[in-house]
Amino acid sequence: MKKVAVECRSIGLSYGRTEVLKDVTLKIEPGEFFALLGPSGSGKSTLLRLIAGFNQHNRGELLVDGRDITGVAPHARNIGMVFQSYALWPHLSVFDNVAFGLVERRLARDEIRRRTESALDLVGLRDYAHRRPNQLSGGQQQRVALARTVVIEPQVLLLDEPLSNLDRKLRVTMRQELLALQRQLGITTIFVTHDQEEAMTTADRMAVLDGGIVQQVGKPAELFDFPANRFVANFVGTTNLLDGVLADDGGDTLSFDADGAGRLRLPRAADTPPAGRLSVSFRPHVLRMQPADAPRDRALLWLAGTVEAAEFLGEVTRYRVRVGTAALTADQAHFGGAPRFADGVAVALGLPPTQLRYLRD
Repeated sequence: MKKVAVECRSIGLSYGRTEVLKDVTLKIEPGEFFALLGPSGSGKSTLLRLIAGFNQHNRGELLVDGRDITGVAPHARNIGMVFQSYALWPHLSVFDNVAFGLVERRLARDEIRRRTESALDLVGLRDYAHRRPNQLSGGQQQRVALARTVVIEPQVLLLDEPLSNLDRKLRVTMRQELLALQRQLGITTIFVTHDQEEAMTTADRMAVLDGGIVQQVGKPAELFDFPANRFVANFVGTTNLLDGVLADDGGDTLSFDADGAGRLRLPRAADTPPAGRLSVSFRPHVLRMQPADAPRDRALLWLAGTVEAAEFLGEVTRYRVRVGTAALTADQAHFGGAPRFADGVAVALGLPPTQLRYLRD
């Protein structure tokens, strides 16, 4: 099967005066597993349905394999889509559900049987061919929906939050199976989700959308480590944000006056932005938390605070620490038998300067 690229060039979609997608420009590479990540109402599902042909953009171009498919009917696009609800026919067997698209295409009976059985083998459900959907688990229904989509041999596979109806443990298993299947078939795949963990663990690259605008595109680690703005920093993972004013002291350091949290002396670095008002972002897991009177590593920046609350999350304990008027989050690795910082205890938070990110918006 030929691997194809999908490209959006300045795509815009409006309903009356309401802009749903605003100048969306993306290129999904051939054979790539690409995620569209964003909150409800961000435009990610609208964009997916637009690629499928169920929505029509008002502006821009939509190219598949270099060909503009604007105006091409959904059934003529050779694009497969797995819906959030799976949309299986309850009165048909698993075999007939998977074969449905081939029957509609009027293929020969032997060809339908061969391709349907092959698709069921691919998802490990050949022994379930004669069952009805209501006799299957949620994960098995998901596999049927995938088999029904891949059996038509689409150039592009679209997945609209296909794991949202599954419990957490099964979602982890199914996303691993999804990725393995995609790698085996080599189909260019676009996956819509609001779950950052799903996007980061499966996608080769992803785009974060908010308000119909692409906020940032890149590999998951790039977006996590180097967010382009406050929205991405907050949406991809968990972060701490301190607003304030950066001033150039003229030497080897700069000063950052954080609103309500005091002054930080920051080492000058190649990526240090110009002086002015901005936000400093840093992830909870990079903070070192220790008693206020413990010796301090001079390589770190230190903030004095008081523990307000703690949540045990298994691998880590997540603390809320009051620093001045700011509430910061600090994740500390959990070890069996290790004592926990009690509420009200004075602590010091050590921050590696290399983990600071400066954001203007």
